[in-house]
Amino acid sequence: DVPLYEADLSSEGTREDSPHLDQFVINAALDLVDETAWTTTAMFLRVVDKSYDFNVSAYCTAGHVRFMLLHKIRNEDAIRAFFSELHDLYIKASLSPFCAAGSRIESPVFDQRVRAAARRHFRT
Repeated sequence: DVPLYEADLSSEGTREDSPHLDQFVINAALDLVDETAWTTTAMFLRVVDKSYDFNVSAYCTAGHVRFMLLHKIRNEDAIRAFFSELHDLYIKASLSPFCAAGSRIESPVFDQRVRAAARRHFRT
């Protein structure tokens, strides 16, 4: 699996661990996301894994594109709303004639909108 988009949405200056740990935990949860996606009709899969004091929440689209979020604080309503907005942004980006199917999304506009959605839904 190749990520189509990655972003560190944590607050500036609050990083306590290695970014490689994030990638490890997310990749370790991929199998659990796949298993959970086939057992439910819901797109929002909730928390699918817990590791190293982190929760991994997931959202799986009808085309089996997986959105995954690594977080410590559990707020399912905010995460569900964020994933829903992310899904809309992903659809708009993937329908762009400038985006090849299955390729990384490197649009700065997409990145800005994802970060704005994260700030809106995960204000602390």
